[in-house]
Parts: sequence; C-alpha cells; structure tokens
Amino acid sequence: MLIDNHNRKINYLRLAVTDRCNLRCNYCMPESGIDFSKKDTLFTLEELSRLSSILVSQGIDKIRITGGEPFVRKDLMVLIRNLSNMKGLKDISITTNATLIGPYITELKALGIKNINVSMDAINRETFKKITRRDEYDIVYDNIIRMINEGFNVRINFIALTGQNTQDILPMLALAKNYNVCVRYLEEMPFNGGSRHFEGNTWDYKRILSHIKEAYPEYEEIPSEATSTSMNYRIPGFKGTFGIIPSFSRTFCGSCNRLRITATGDVITCLYAQPSMNIREILRGESSEENVVKQILQAIGSRAKTGFEAQNRQEGTYTNSMTTIGG
Repeated sequence: MLIDNHNRKINYLRLAVTDRCNLRCNYCMPESGIDFSKKDTLFTLEELSRLSSILVSQGIDKIRITGGEPFVRKDLMVLIRNLSNMKGLKDISITTNATLIGPYITELKALGIKNINVSMDAINRETFKKITRRDEYDIVYDNIIRMINEGFNVRINFIALTGQNTQDILPMLALAKNYNVCVRYLEEMPFNGGSRHFEGNTWDYKRILSHIKEAYPEYEEIPSEATSTSMNYRIPGFKGTFGIIPSFSRTFCGSCNRLRITATGDVITCLYAQPSMNIREILRGESSEENVVKQILQAIGSRAKTGFEAQNRQEGTYTNSMTTIGG
C-alpha cells in the first residue's frame, strides 16, 4: 500500500502514454504545437506494462490512460490488453478527445473497459472548431453517442473558457437530458504551454454552478466518493448527471489519491508541482523493480499537502502544456 506523508492512500495512477495530440486546443498549446518528445525518451509499451505491474503490486488499483491523445499511439491496445489481464488492477479508464477511438470501441468493451472521459469544450460546431483549430466535430460527437449507446460510462470534460465557450454550458448540459452521460465543467488551468497569458478565472466553479442554477434551480446534489475531484448533481427528469470540478480553486486536495507519470517518465505527485524525479532510466537499469519502488516511495513521502503549497514551493509551475503533464 502506498501512503503519502499526509496519510493519504495513493491507489490511482494517471499514466500518460504520449505527449502528442492531433488537436491544437488554444488553451493547451500554441497553434504550431510544442516541442514534442523524441521517441527514445518515451516509454515503450513493454516498459509501460512493466511499470504498471510494479505499481499495481504496491497498491495501485486504478489506472487512467492519458496523453496527449492516447490513441495517437498506434500500439496502444497492446498496453490495454496487458492491463486488462493484470491481477489486482480493478479499474482501467481512458481520457481521450474521441477523434481516434472509433475503431477500438468494440474491443474496449470486450476487454471490460467502462470509464471513458472525453475532452470536449463546445457543443456548437464553430466554437469547437475555433477552440481545437481542427474540423473534427462530427467524429467526436458520433463517437460519444456511440459509446453511450454501447453502455460505457462516458464523462464529458468541458473547460469553461472566458470569452470562448461559456455560452455552450447549458446547451452541452442538454446532452445529459437525453443521454446517460455525465457532463463535467472544469475551471480553466494555467497549463497552456505558453499559448497565452493566464491571470486566473472569471468563470470559477461557483459561477459555473450559479449559471446552471438559474436555468435548473431544482438540481440535487448526489453522493460522491471521498476521493472525487467533482461535485456531482442530478436534474429531475434528466437521464444523465453533471459535475463541477474546481481544478484551479483546488478544494479537493485533502483527499487526493493520485499519482501522475508522464510519457517520458517524470513522476508528478501534484498537478501544480514540478516533477519529483524521472523514473525512465531507473526502470531501464539494473534491479529496476526494487529501485522503482524505492523512488516512488520517496516521491509520495514528500508530497505537498495542497496544490497551493505545491505551487508555492517553486517558480515556473505554469510553463508546461497540459499535454506534457498527462492531464
């Protein structure tokens, strides 16, 4: 069991498999992209499987596959097949932009993968195109509906971007009226890879919830797991639900059970912290399993208590793009 220095059980790994993405969302990276990692600095699929196995043996029982966009890796399903057979791993989840997942939906269902988070920041076609700088709306929407109809637990992650998409908050929520889907609204975060200056949020979680309340005053809060980052709600008559994630306000830090490992091996114990170390060469070295466990224990043994404390420990926290951090 992995226990941090604040007596929090760490059982959830967010594992990035690539820093590349086929979209160019304007809150994540410049239009020209970022300096993506060279192939030899990325984990191989065999290394990702071995690293996962080591961490599962230490108490990790949930792994979320992230990117970049995970399905940019053509061999991703090899890893997911390996994970699906891993004893002790209870939940395999995926975060995706849903542009490339279509050919794999049937096999994902057969492997027992249930939880899919889709990043989609607009229900209006033109707004979607302006934000992503790509014309992929139809395929994203169609894949979302297909996964819902196939019985996946789909959660749409919608970042409220001042001056860009807040007019889509209520229209996006209408999806939950007709479909069994959870629409989650996130505060904007500063990890934009230098694409623009970030000064904070005018649409924080309180304003988002207030905006929804004006249209649906009868919403009801529903119970959430203690480690949940979202506050979750139901509107009478809706098939689905909605959630609010205070990703910049950081009200959920006290129950954090997450560990992040980037596609190049950086170990990140808090989204707002600099990497604790790089595990890639340790995994590739001698006595790798023993040394990986030792380094992971060291990393979680010196975690900041909150995202604000992590932010205050060092400067330059906001220089990265979310695609390099792993979501």
